Amino acid sequence: MANNESWKKIFDDYKILEHNFEETPFSLSAEQIKISCQNFKKTTQKEVRILCKQDSRSDRPEIFIENKLFLLPVKNGYYVIVKGEGYVDIPNITSKPQTYNSQLNFKLETAEVGNSEMQHLDFAYASSLIRTYMKDESLVLTIRGRKYTPKFSFNVGNQLIKTESVQTEVDAGFEGKDRVVLIEAKNSKTANTIIRQLFYPFKQWKSYTKKDIYLLFFEKRENMFYIWQYSFKNQNDYNSIILLKSARYIINGPNN
Repeated sequence: MANNESWKKIFDDYKILEHNFEETPFSLSAEQIKISCQNFKKTTQKEVRILCKQDSRSDRPEIFIENKLFLLPVKNGYYVIVKGEGYVDIPNITSKPQTYNSQLNFKLETAEVGNSEMQHLDFAYASSLIRTYMKDESLVLTIRGRKYTPKFSFNVGNQLIKTESVQTEVDAGFEGKDRVVLIEAKNSKTANTIIRQLFYPFKQWKSYTKKDIYLLFFEKRENMFYIWQYSFKNQNDYNSIILLKSARYIINGPNN
């Protein structure tokens, strides 16, 4: 990866590997990262946003992989390096694809322009696939885009992590009579993803509503729509994530 050299310098500058990760995470600020990497020439080697984007296990620099570490934001401009498992596998769905009959009675021409994860998710909702998967006809789109979290804390193993005002992004959130459904969408086959992308919105919206929170991971692959439903057995335990069910669909309707 292009940022291996940058992260090695950051670890050397702040003697990060001398830290006892069994006791506490290592705190690191965006300003410290900037100072450490200021003499690199390439943007990918010194831009904090790029250096801290580690959405899959393989996105991590070698020094993280070798030492079983991962990165979490804890406040705007502040991070912690944590020892443990930061990611969850997204298993391949091998069950027979289900044919779903769209509830639309006309063709959505605009849904066929482009190839973004957002438009595929919108099409699945417009066809009523999301409502059908959740068995809830009352679901309506109410959440989208970036928001900042309230204060919350949680555990990774025996380490307590406190967060405040972390920017999260939900690809789509739907509210029904008795539930809120939050969706993380991807536009290509995903082997694993950082748990944070599901856990932080889960904690965030738990603090805003008494309704049950449901978490979906969504992908469009070729002509099929894949949905995985996750949950947390313990809302304060980052690693308590479990897969509840999954399915894949071919949508039959006016857009075929």
